[in-house]
Amino acid sequence: MYKRIRDLREDHDKTQEQIAAMLGTSQTMYARYERGASELPIRHLIRLAKYYGVSTDYLLCLTDDPRVN
Repeated sequence: MYKRIRDLREDHDKTQEQIAAMLGTSQTMYARYERGASELPIRHLIRLAKYYGVSTDYLLCLTDDPRVN
């Protein structure tokens, strides 16, 4: 999951600071999510899925299909 959220951020040309601000957290904490050093809260998981237009299953690596059903 951690690589996937980093890849999505980079694919959308966003910085960690921009995504952290959208989530209402610090850049330091967001960087910890991307490294897998901290667990991503469910509220952030849902917000990221909506922001990127992908399913939560895709973010969690339960599927390789990013489409929302």
